[in-house]
Amino acid sequence: MLEILMGNAGDIWNQILTLIITIVIILNFMTDLPQRAQTARYSKSAAQRLAQLEALVLEGKRRAARYLAKLGAPNSYDMVEEFSENFFRIQPVEIEPTDIIRRLDHIIRTQEKDAEAYVKARLSGISDAARRNAMVTLSIAGALHTVYKVLRHYYLIGRKYDNWVLLMQLSMLLPQYLKELVPYVKAIDAIMQGVPIGDGVGPMVANMLLGLSERREVVEDTVVGVTEVDGRRVYVIKAAGPGANVGKPGKAVAKVADELGCRITRIITVDAALKLEGEETGTVSEGAGAAIGDPGPEKIEIERTAVRCSAPLGAVIVKMSNEEAITAMKREIAEAARKAYEQVLRIIRSRTRPGDNVIVVGIGNTLGVW
Repeated sequence: MLEILMGNAGDIWNQILTLIITIVIILNFMTDLPQRAQTARYSKSAAQRLAQLEALVLEGKRRAARYLAKLGAPNSYDMVEEFSENFFRIQPVEIEPTDIIRRLDHIIRTQEKDAEAYVKARLSGISDAARRNAMVTLSIAGALHTVYKVLRHYYLIGRKYDNWVLLMQLSMLLPQYLKELVPYVKAIDAIMQGVPIGDGVGPMVANMLLGLSERREVVEDTVVGVTEVDGRRVYVIKAAGPGANVGKPGKAVAKVADELGCRITRIITVDAALKLEGEETGTVSEGAGAAIGDPGPEKIEIERTAVRCSAPLGAVIVKMSNEEAITAMKREIAEAARKAYEQVLRIIRSRTRPGDNVIVVGIGNTLGVW
């Protein structure tokens, strides 16, 4: 009798197990419950990260507003919000390549002029350096605002259409975006303090070459000075400091070349460059081409001038991370600026002759660098 009961009990448990497996298979393969579970899981994760990103963006805006208030801006937070929603740029038509650089340059200059007029109207009576710092601060706040809006858009699209794959991608990417955007908030502090940033290594090298030599404005927001290196006449170009300014190095190179009647032996560009993971901060490297992170107009102006004047175009770069490029300059980068300066001198001495004309361009943001 006991054996019969045990046998029946075993059959019952087998039936229960079969039923459970059948239900699991049906729920997994014949309903959308797994997708709904995935949607709920990744939606919660993305929402939490997005809330952290929103807090970061708001902190950036508040810091920008405090700085503008110190400069005398009325309703500074409203000014940040208004700037963030406006002054966007639409890329020119690309399927017709004719004069695309000229059209892009025109659009960029229009955007810059409109933004500058906006800042001037609300911050009258401040110095040019302070005005440039205010414009860069507003640009950073605007960039943070735009990134948040785009990511929020994709999150809401994922929620709206129950797209768990999109929500999964967002939940995995948002931590990286958070880490990438933190330095932009820190960059506002560097601007408020007026200290050099990592991207200022190019202007710093230019300043080392010029020393106390006289400088003149060659094009808008860009200066040139002349110095001598062992009998070579060196024309050094950089953005006008000490405000947050990148100038117009391409147009400056073209104008100096025209003034010299294209009698140029070599053009050397010096700039910061993003390092690869595993590379050391402050590594100095030399190569060929125009070292400049530009949408196109300034870089192509340098390249065209080099070709027109048959002048070799060289580059000296200092490697650093994105965070190091936009925050207060680290000691390793300041020391690398000295190495880059010595490298430029070696190039001039070894690849040109006494009596030659050389153009050296210090590319980058000249914040805190005269």
